[in-house]
Amino acid sequence: MKEAIAVYDQRMYSIIDPDVQLEKLADGAKHTEGPVYIPEDDSVIFSDVSGNKLFGWNARDGVSVIREPSEYQNGNYLDLSGRLVSCSHGQRAIIRREHNGEWIILCDRYQNNRLNSPNDLVVKSDGTIWFTDPPFGLTQPGEGYGGNQEQAGSFVFRFDPDTGEIDAVIKEMERPNGLAFSPDESILYVSDTSQVDHPQSHHYIRAYDLIDATELVNSRVFAVIEPGQPDGLRVDQQGNIFTSSADSVQIYAPDGTRWGKILVPEVVANLTFGGKDGRRLFITAGSSLYAINLKSINQS
Repeated sequence: MKEAIAVYDQRMYSIIDPDVQLEKLADGAKHTEGPVYIPEDDSVIFSDVSGNKLFGWNARDGVSVIREPSEYQNGNYLDLSGRLVSCSHGQRAIIRREHNGEWIILCDRYQNNRLNSPNDLVVKSDGTIWFTDPPFGLTQPGEGYGGNQEQAGSFVFRFDPDTGEIDAVIKEMERPNGLAFSPDESILYVSDTSQVDHPQSHHYIRAYDLIDATELVNSRVFAVIEPGQPDGLRVDQQGNIFTSSADSVQIYAPDGTRWGKILVPEVVANLTFGGKDGRRLFITAGSSLYAINLKSINQS
């Protein structure tokens, strides 16, 4: 049986068993992305960006279509009230599904100009939404409706849904993509996938220290990801970084040491922790949704 992991540091075995197997839960999509675990019914919601659909999966019923067209949704997350908050390439907005099922736009402009195409997001413990805004929904065929870029660059934003205030907290990255906070929310990790547009450009994760809950300082390269690029990423309760790449989910310790890989037969786009006991890693890759069991308990 083909091995599911590659180990570069023995500490890898503290989070995953050597004989664990990767499971394919669903396939047939065009470009899976943005998985989010729903505790209420032990399900996963994930996007098919190029297919312009939003899917749900559970062990009993398999896959179902939740929204079609989905306005080219990409990253998804749950807010503090359990509502689904999503990045919409098509609407060039951050959107939210209300408890009654209605979808509303939370924000779609910065300084009176339309956003590019929000890509991925995370909800902080204070309820603020942090999201990346590269132009892939404008420039990549089949990932949006196209259009003109109105922002001066590709920024990382902090949005407060209670006040409507939006701030560009990172402006210097070329193509910010996935993002995740450390467990104590003192560090924000952001992937840069500018290699998509420029072959000689970046494929790394940057780290920023967060001060006063709003300001990011001390920008540095955390890890250069090969093969391929980092896209979505998550941080476990011990502070280890799980990041997508071309051949796997790669795992890094907080000090930047690469412990190993969870090998996946398709290009990994994103991932999330879940399961009833918090020991399940769900992975969107290529046309499919995968899962693998971990030793440690985590949360997204």
